Amino acid sequence: MRLCFLVEEHYRHDGMPNEVIRQLTAWGHHVDVVRPGGSLLRMTEVVDAGAHDAWVLKTVSGGPGLTLLEAAAAAGTTTVNDARSIRGVRDKALAAAIGRVRGLPLPPTYAVAHPALLREIPAAEYPLVVKPADGSSGRAVHLVSSPGLLEVLLPRLAGEGMLIAQPYVPNSGTDIKVYAVGGELFATERCSPLHPDPAVRERRVPLSSEVAAIAAQVGAVYGLDLYGVDVLLGPDGPVVVDVNDFPSFRQVPDAAARVARAVLDLAGAGGTAPAAPMPSARPLSIPAQASAGAGDAG
Repeated sequence: MRLCFLVEEHYRHDGMPNEVIRQLTAWGHHVDVVRPGGSLLRMTEVVDAGAHDAWVLKTVSGGPGLTLLEAAAAAGTTTVNDARSIRGVRDKALAAAIGRVRGLPLPPTYAVAHPALLREIPAAEYPLVVKPADGSSGRAVHLVSSPGLLEVLLPRLAGEGMLIAQPYVPNSGTDIKVYAVGGELFATERCSPLHPDPAVRERRVPLSSEVAAIAAQVGAVYGLDLYGVDVLLGPDGPVVVDVNDFPSFRQVPDAAARVARAVLDLAGAGGTAPAAPMPSARPLSIPAQASAGAGDAG
């Protein structure tokens, strides 16, 4: 196959997707790499319909990569993930609206175009988690304990574009990150960006059936095939706090080979893995070593 990877400068030296590109090349596939943030793009010619079997996106939110991917999709090229699905999760305000309507356990979400409008959120909703609607990699995520602290924070939020704010979900200080790749789910536990602790290392953990069902539902709701889900185990049960297209897949065994196979399968299938509309019927599985002891996931 001939594939095109859109890779932002931010990920130029990262294992993901470079290891996937090396794996695909080793298997005899041709991979072109385009760096949309560091190239002069002649948009009327950059997408040559039929030149590639699929385009794959690994870029930061808000960069030009998604625009290129959408251009490729408009020209009839297969994209991994679906370009519309990526847009649906990269806009966190839109993702919150879609997810709540479709029954995902997301916290109530406010969205503002100007930071000062956050003052209108009732004091009873504090503490709040405030972050850019197009943020990624934990950028500019703030835990705001009171309206007074918000006033102090407002100058730092200027220039971040659209913001979202959600009531803080009490938790143990760690997140559960679930990765979906090739029809399987893998769970890791890691330190929350709101509670940094250098002593907490990301590690594989058992995946409970409840969290697995939510992770599968995320893929169905947003139309994603390769993705990651951040889940907090709150006092009222699991809560989805973020969804990522094409995440790092850290701690996933043989991640590069798994992702490479998934890319090839999706490219061959036209970009969408076979899946029924209800998450219970999605062809996702939990590896045996990750499903035992589900009650220990928190």
